[in-house]
Amino acid sequence: MQIAHRDIPGRNVVVVGTQWGDEGKGKVVDWLTDHAQGVVRFQGGHNAGHTLVIGGRKTALQLIPSGVMREGVACYIGNGVVVDPAHLLTEIERLEALGIDVRSRLYLSESCPLILPFHVEIDRAREARRELSSGGKIGTTGKGIGPAYEDKVARRALRVQDLKHPDRFEAKLGELIERHNAELAHLGAGAVDAAVVLDGAMRAAEQLRPLMADVGYRIHNAHHEGANLLFEGAQGTLLDIDHGTYPFVTSSNCVAGNAAAGSGVGPGMLHHILGITKAYTTRVGSGPFPTELPIDEPGGVGHHLSTVGQERGTVTGRARRCGWLDAAALKRSIIINGISGLCITKLDVLDGIAEIKVCVGYELGGRRLDILPLDADEIEACRPVYETLPGWTDSTAGLTNWEQLPTNARRYLERVQQLIGAPIDMVSTGPDRVHTILLRHPFRP
Repeated sequence: MQIAHRDIPGRNVVVVGTQWGDEGKGKVVDWLTDHAQGVVRFQGGHNAGHTLVIGGRKTALQLIPSGVMREGVACYIGNGVVVDPAHLLTEIERLEALGIDVRSRLYLSESCPLILPFHVEIDRAREARRELSSGGKIGTTGKGIGPAYEDKVARRALRVQDLKHPDRFEAKLGELIERHNAELAHLGAGAVDAAVVLDGAMRAAEQLRPLMADVGYRIHNAHHEGANLLFEGAQGTLLDIDHGTYPFVTSSNCVAGNAAAGSGVGPGMLHHILGITKAYTTRVGSGPFPTELPIDEPGGVGHHLSTVGQERGTVTGRARRCGWLDAAALKRSIIINGISGLCITKLDVLDGIAEIKVCVGYELGGRRLDILPLDADEIEACRPVYETLPGWTDSTAGLTNWEQLPTNARRYLERVQQLIGAPIDMVSTGPDRVHTILLRHPFRP
């Protein structure tokens, strides 16, 4: 029998956030692509952002996989991603203006649902209505992500493949826009012009057609030809639609298991699950946050984390809420994702803090819990139980060797490992790709 593929397939790594997003996944994926031939984005949309710092130059990515910053690395946008055509083309053009070759190595799944202008308008109108009616915003970015996923689940979405068939696209659009304009009228917002949407989509189609691909099959073939692949998650586990602090969550599955479903390959291709975790905790938008500290009190730890960590959202620019590391929440993420190892980021932000606290559980209604509850209202009512560790005064910024770390910094990381039951593979000590301590390489069994 003739063998179609090589006998030695590549090794694949899934990178996921284990907190509420913004953990530094982009930098880690970029660092790991030195050992990969392809990077796959498998969920979310341009509501997520990854900031990369290479040679002092900062680049923000939203839809395009972080591997684009490495020459020759293939970049795949899987079927689990919702795609705004206009935004994708703008991002491509911005990278091309920096001299980066994008189109020759970017593959866009034909099965991706499209985000169209009426999705954006509905998203914004709903959030405005929530704010007026109850004062309780979900914290959406207003990019149309949720409404686009709603159409997908309701089996009425327009997908990338529809762009290849103008007549089919126009017919589906007519039905869809009638539905959404009715909702916009109900929300007190103006209607969206179908002709304008159709014209914009058809203009985008001309540029997107060469990028369309059977992404799952391409990934399958690359793997069996020996390529190492990275599967890049967006947002974080605690924002997952099923496992996060519902309803204060995103509209997709951010967990490692979705790397298979969101890219079109089997779970047997996922060999190492690398969880990305800040050395403290942050959150953007609404929702419970047990270890939150005030960020507007000069001299306070929350203010230190916010200012030294430069904690603002890549996409929204909103100030991130900051607090101590929550090991009990991390334990939940470790279980959900089947984490093989962790990368701890922004360790250097803790430099100079005299005492560092770690949440090891909660008090809730007279009970002691050692893991994050499933109910957002219960999480809101939780009182964190802390363990206090001594801090360090020496700088960890830019260090690349474990032995260079101050003794108390090493003890802090070792204690975190014990509390969450997962090993630390890597430590990030600064924003640049070279500011990394490697303890165990995810691509090496």
